[in-house]
Amino acid sequence: MRKVSDLKIKLYADGANKEDMLEQYKNPLVKGFTTNPTLMRKAGIVDYVGFAKEILSLIPDRDISFEVFADEFQEMERQALEISSWGKNVFVKIPVVNTRGEFTGPLLSNLSQKGVKLNVTALYTAAQVRDVVLSLKGETPAVLSVFAGRMADSGTDPIPCIIASVELCKLRPNTSLLWASTREVWNVFQANDLGCEIITAPKDIIQKLSKLGQTPEEQTLETVKIFYQDALQAGYKF
Repeated sequence: MRKVSDLKIKLYADGANKEDMLEQYKNPLVKGFTTNPTLMRKAGIVDYVGFAKEILSLIPDRDISFEVFADEFQEMERQALEISSWGKNVFVKIPVVNTRGEFTGPLLSNLSQKGVKLNVTALYTAAQVRDVVLSLKGETPAVLSVFAGRMADSGTDPIPCIIASVELCKLRPNTSLLWASTREVWNVFQANDLGCEIITAPKDIIQKLSKLGQTPEEQTLETVKIFYQDALQAGYKF
């Protein structure tokens, strides 16, 4: 049976709900946070900048990623520079391509050269990871987010990509591989064992991770009791 104490990987909380983020901030397992425009919209956030700055005032000492929401490279750069100025713990999320499929490599080169800490997102292939690693300049910290969970959802085994990407990230200093779109607790141990430095997970996965330790027999008994109590509460009869 695996234990949380076995993990070397950094766990980041994925989400944009203020209350949830502050709750996870109290969890010693959580070492950072990731957000994106979709999560913010889902959380009902209308003031992007106001929300981000409030969160940074409340969570000043852990890495937090905020994503640009432009599609033109010039505007992406302007937004990235502003986001980066919000705090030393800020990573700026830049997608590997824009909506026209144009590689953001030149932008990544420029921003990393200017000292902007990047979280390059929406990566699905080792070739993309390679191209990003080769585009980054200097030793400014960078995180490369491979969407392993979404790959698996599409019927593609993400493990070969993760294995190759771990090795590719070693080619550049201060470059970390992040396992994104986590679907189950076991993914945390997979990512850890494969050499990923970071995994980001939603609230429900983090809660389950915090409750590890049940034996198979205990899990069986708990499951049977849940089914039994639900049947009683529903008042089912034959």
